[in-house]
Amino acid sequence: MLAQPLGPPSFGRMAAYLGLFVLGAVIGLAGALVQSGWFPGGLLLALAGAAGLFVGGSRVTGTRAGAVAPAVGWMVAVVLLTSSRPEGDFLFSAGAGSYLFLLGGMAVAVICATLAGGRQPGGPGARLGK
Repeated sequence: MLAQPLGPPSFGRMAAYLGLFVLGAVIGLAGALVQSGWFPGGLLLALAGAAGLFVGGSRVTGTRAGAVAPAVGWMVAVVLLTSSRPEGDFLFSAGAGSYLFLLGGMAVAVICATLAGGRQPGGPGARLGK
């Protein structure tokens, strides 16, 4: 199974990845609002929600891409929310909680994408000489 050439993913799998991307963006937006509202509990809640989505995405799809798709959506939303507007408005303050949310969320995304189950060969293990 691992030696087979890669083909394009099916329509259903692509729809799942797109849905996970959108969910990641929504979790990033919600986490940005919650983390500063109830510090430090809101920060922990926001990071736990992001980690749950990343791990859940990998479990549902059975691939690492299932963890990467919501992580990319989360990062895109959070990075767009950190930029200031021409009027001078911004969502994140320059406090420790905001930096912990940004860096902690990125660390959670990398950890979940790394530890997610990749493609594994099925069937019994083969040993030489048996």
